[in-house]
Amino acid sequence: MLSIIFTTAIAGVLSISAAAVFSYSFLTRIVERMVSLSVGIMLSTSLLHALPEAFESQADTRTLFACLLGGLLAFFLLEKMAILRHSHHHEGDGHHHEHGHDAHEAGKAGWMILVGDGMHNFTDGILIAAAFLANPELGLVTALAIIAHEIPQEIGDFIVLLNAGFSRMRAYLYNLACSLLGVIGGILGYFTLEKASGMIPYVLVFASSGFIYIAVSDLMPQMQRRATLRETVPQVLLIALGIMLVLFVTRHH
Repeated sequence: MLSIIFTTAIAGVLSISAAAVFSYSFLTRIVERMVSLSVGIMLSTSLLHALPEAFESQADTRTLFACLLGGLLAFFLLEKMAILRHSHHHEGDGHHHEHGHDAHEAGKAGWMILVGDGMHNFTDGILIAAAFLANPELGLVTALAIIAHEIPQEIGDFIVLLNAGFSRMRAYLYNLACSLLGVIGGILGYFTLEKASGMIPYVLVFASSGFIYIAVSDLMPQMQRRATLRETVPQVLLIALGIMLVLFVTRHH
């Protein structure tokens, strides 16, 4: 229980703080490198640890594969909904709106980002709890995968919040408050899954489907835009580093 609370709290604070530093200093090169590192960590966490842990349980294999398929489709639909609801209006786009429309739209986007982040962090807390209950080492690498993915994502969120009129300190504090929902999710996940331990393999498979979908459909296409040898070599090395980090953390398992 204490490990779950500590890990979810650290994961939230670390990812938010790192994103704030990178977004305020505009270290875009580091952000691009984080994407490659995230791919290695997320794929190795899913394919080398979470999925084997789930399939080695007593759960029905066909049901687990159905859960994996359902998770991939669910993340696809969630992404589609987010894209459809996203407003692409920006300053100076040539559209004619009433005075104050741009500030109003930016403000709505800022609050939507905070609500979405809060829900996302809550879910991450449940996933970390499930991983810890299955195996402590798996809990650590799951938290590592979440942190690695959250930093580039949070940088984009910070930029939206600043554009919506939030001060730097206000954007940081609001994001930090949203990250605490991860701790609440972890506590709820602990008490719920401890009593229903048979659900843990399915939660692990669903979490893995999210990691795989994000890595393959979101992060890798970003990396493919930089197809030169000069860019490809660091990408491959950082993916390998991410895999090695996961293997290092779980070397005793």
